[in-house]
Amino acid sequence: MSDNPTEQIKKFVFSSNCKKEVLEIFIPELLQGSYSFYTWPSAPVLAWFLWENRENLPGHRVLELGSGTGLPGILAAKCGAQVTLSDSATLPKSLAHTKRSCHINNLTLNENIRVIGLTWGLFLSNLDSLGPLDLIIGSDCFFEPATFEDIIVTVAYLLSNNSGARFVCTYQERSSDWSIEHLLEKWGLTCKVHNISNLGTASGIDIHEIIGGHTIHLLEITCKV
Repeated sequence: MSDNPTEQIKKFVFSSNCKKEVLEIFIPELLQGSYSFYTWPSAPVLAWFLWENRENLPGHRVLELGSGTGLPGILAAKCGAQVTLSDSATLPKSLAHTKRSCHINNLTLNENIRVIGLTWGLFLSNLDSLGPLDLIIGSDCFFEPATFEDIIVTVAYLLSNNSGARFVCTYQERSSDWSIEHLLEKWGLTCKVHNISNLGTASGIDIHEIIGGHTIHLLEITCKV
């Protein structure tokens, strides 16, 4: 499927035993690329969460932050959501790779899905041009503590301008000393932790096989009432 010798195509299959539904998503990965060119364990966990809640996705306006290879956002688009994928405006190669993921999955840019440059912590015009949002998603955005507040302030701004919206994200715990609790308090946000141990069980999937030896958390962040 790939003409690039440094690229491999990974297939992700989402299914439902009770409804006999199957969705296949193909994600290109660059063997010699930076971390945004791989699908980290947090992404399929978030994708499975979206898949199991796919009845809520048709017509929903979804923004994915730090999309990278774009697995969760592409799944949401395949399930009927109006999706915008985003990554840093300073990473044109990453944005080009995200667009390739869309192309491989037969999603037409600016028709089925959008890809934009969006840099955390910078309040540029493209933030206001996103239009109304119902759901913001992100996988492994909390990768480096130096960017945590930039992410939180961006999410806080978007949530404050989209009443009822929420930010659902997964992240891999890399240090027990890292925390966003004080940032959530600072920017008027509240957080709910979802139990992921039963994700995929209805489809015969053991989520721990996807996670491997990592610790993955799934958070739902909203504005404080």
